[in-house]
Amino acid sequence: MDLTILNTPFFGIIITILAFNIALYIFKKSNLPILNPLLIGTMIIMLIIEYFNIPLDYYKKGGDMMIFFLAPATIALALPLYRQLNKLKTHYIPILIGGIVGACSAILSVIFIGKLLGLNTVILKSFIPKSITTPLGIELSEVLGGIPAITIFAIIITGITGNILAPIICKIFKINHPIAKGLGIGISSHAVGTAKAIEMGEIEGGMSALSIVIAGILTFIIAPFLIFLI
Repeated sequence: MDLTILNTPFFGIIITILAFNIALYIFKKSNLPILNPLLIGTMIIMLIIEYFNIPLDYYKKGGDMMIFFLAPATIALALPLYRQLNKLKTHYIPILIGGIVGACSAILSVIFIGKLLGLNTVILKSFIPKSITTPLGIELSEVLGGIPAITIFAIIITGITGNILAPIICKIFKINHPIAKGLGIGISSHAVGTAKAIEMGEIEGGMSALSIVIAGILTFIIAPFLIFLI
């Protein structure tokens, strides 16, 4: 089979949309959190590329175009945030403190666990932006000297984990305040986690969307200062 016909951006775009819709169908039919559409869709794409021995560069031409739309998609989360603007003004101090603590915890946990496991410096730097949204994470990874591809993988896994476990963790630790829920989910698991926060409630979704912005800005500021620990 001549695979050169797949060497166009349309291949990456079509296979991504197709894989996600298949994964979404599986998720809706099963209703199991572990069968997250992003996780299953990624696995479907990997299996297709591996089984048919398709060069990764063929997929990247369309895949990179899909990544381009991540930034405007993230900006769209400003809508639930705008609806909760009054709560932001009322609780701005705990929100800011929570953002600082969350951003620092995300970075320090990567450094300490990475050191414990003996990961090399480049891999550690690649994992540091794991808790911020993909467009910002890619930029920060390059600034720190990491590998963006590994950063994207870490961000996806972090988001899916937060999406699946957020309701369980809130229940176990009896986190009932909607603002606390939203902040925790958004700061730890960015946009993918925010999708779950929106399902939990409008306040949770708005605060989680806000947390994405806070976590991104603070991580960019704090990460270079904490990088000396590596």
